[in-house]
Amino acid sequence: MQVNITGHHVELTDALRDYVNEKLQRVERHYDNITTVQVTLSVEKERQQAACTLHAAGADLHAEALDNDMYAAIDALAEKLDRQVIKQKEKRRGH
Repeated sequence: MQVNITGHHVELTDALRDYVNEKLQRVERHYDNITTVQVTLSVEKERQQAACTLHAAGADLHAEALDNDMYAAIDALAEKLDRQVIKQKEKRRGH
């Protein structure tokens, strides 16, 4: 799985990069056919946003999360992606 992390009006520290990679490992645990992941972290005034586009075999998934804390936004993003990946996996298994 190739992970690309970009920041928009935010400095990407090693701690943020490690945290995003750690959270995405949980998503990869559920579905191993993920090829690339594009994560964008941005800040607009007091709003912290984490957005992600995940390319997997048979599907392209997108999720966004907003919060006052960047780490909380990354947590919410990982939860949303996790639910989408599990749903996609169940769809493929049903066919």
